[in-house]
Amino acid sequence: MTSVAVVTGASSGIGAATARRLAAEGFHVLAAARRTDRLAALVAEIEAAGGAATAVACDVTSDESVAGLAAAAAALGPVTLLVNNAGGARGLDPVESGSVGDWQWMYDVNVLGTLRVTQALLPALEASGAGTIVVVSSTAGFTVYEGGGGYAAAKHAQTAIAGTLRLELCGRPVRVIEIDPGMVRTDEFGLVRFDGDAEKAAAVYAGVAEPLVAEDVADCIAWCATRPQHVNVDRLVVRPLAQAAQHKVHRVG
Repeated sequence: MTSVAVVTGASSGIGAATARRLAAEGFHVLAAARRTDRLAALVAEIEAAGGAATAVACDVTSDESVAGLAAAAAALGPVTLLVNNAGGARGLDPVESGSVGDWQWMYDVNVLGTLRVTQALLPALEASGAGTIVVVSSTAGFTVYEGGGGYAAAKHAQTAIAGTLRLELCGRPVRVIEIDPGMVRTDEFGLVRFDGDAEKAAAVYAGVAEPLVAEDVADCIAWCATRPQHVNVDRLVVRPLAQAAQHKVHRVG
């Protein structure tokens, strides 16, 4: 039977690109997100290209919704891959004036969302005999920067989940892989962070000729997930050439 890959946050950006790439690699992709219209379009695109995909509406902050996702995945076949991609940032305020609501949202989606989905799908991943869990974190998961306290705190916590889970699953047939992208230009990440302000979102990439794009990260995810099962890529950090570090970015003009 075709292996099932579950991708959360699949309605746009890295999630959508990963769904397309994994379908091209031969997985039956279960694309999960809240926006069903976008999922339907994505599934149609994948199928038109000869791949297999199924859309499932899922809110990773809801226990009930995640339970439905796990049931849908089990019904499709052996689940061998989970890509915990759902997440995001809100705001760029200093800690002293940061919005508690924004911090709460980032923790709920990035951290507790990863926890819920991983717990729900782990039995199926283990039962497959060759499971892989990918946690899409960020370079903010190990480096802090001004204005990024809430996002970095959430991503540090997500990184802690990945590392702890790898220790706890040692000896069982499930790999845990962490992907930490740096500067990635997608359609929505910046808009969500800056509450729809397109000018502020674009300013992040000003003068950077070639930031990463969603397909670059999807390529990394697919490569890690398709290594022989005994090969565990613990952590893959990927940045554009122009970004040497969080605070060191080459900009033209």
